[in-house]
Amino acid sequence: MKQKAQKLYYSIGDVSELMDIKPHVLRYWETQFPALKPKKNRAGNRTYRVRDIKYIVMIKKLLYEKGYTIAGARQKIKESNNNPDSLSRQLDIPFSEPGKFEVMISLKEDLLKLKELVENL
Repeated sequence: MKQKAQKLYYSIGDVSELMDIKPHVLRYWETQFPALKPKKNRAGNRTYRVRDIKYIVMIKKLLYEKGYTIAGARQKIKESNNNPDSLSRQLDIPFSEPGKFEVMISLKEDLLKLKELVENL
């Protein structure tokens, strides 16, 4: 079985769908978390890299599952800046190991395509 090539960049719509977070929330988080700065292409559209998405996963986990406030999550991330992998382990993010995140994205994309096919039946 061939492994599908991973995208280098994801649009805000892709990330929104993958992470089940509304685009306006992602844009708001950019204003609140200094390290979340996706590049913009020539058209001005945000382009997220895998590292940006991993950062979003940490933010989401801290806010939605651990109950941190924005300021508290920002502080927790700031404290762990020397070792973000340690924070991933503390938060029990299952795909924090190298390569597993890319597999998760691929599976989520496949699931979204299957869902679209079923809806079109």
